[in-house]
Amino acid sequence: MIVLIDSDILIEVFRARNSDIMSKWTNLSNSNATILYSPITAAEVWGGARTAEFERLTDLFGTLSCISIDEESGRRAGSYMRQYRKNHAVDIADALIAAGAVASKAALWTRNRKHYPMKDLAFFD
Repeated sequence: MIVLIDSDILIEVFRARNSDIMSKWTNLSNSNATILYSPITAAEVWGGARTAEFERLTDLFGTLSCISIDEESGRRAGSYMRQYRKNHAVDIADALIAAGAVASKAALWTRNRKHYPMKDLAFFD
């Protein structure tokens, strides 16, 4: 199994306040799953981080693998934006995360499913 972690989940894991998410995280971490994150998630998380959190964040990101966003993913994200921006307000960050998940054959773990109406995107439950 391959799982791409969205920013909202990674922030919850970092804060360790939500017992349901932490339980799922523990089970996922102890499985044979490959756990990925997007450079978009890194930018969002690091953009909101406090200096005192840097060391713990570095450790957390060190346990995961970062996907690449290449031209194919950029084109797919552009297609998602054309298709879903008007009716679903899909922004470039969510479009790129979704495209990265699809390109990586990963299930996306997010609590914001309304941001991801893409039909070819699988979700982690």
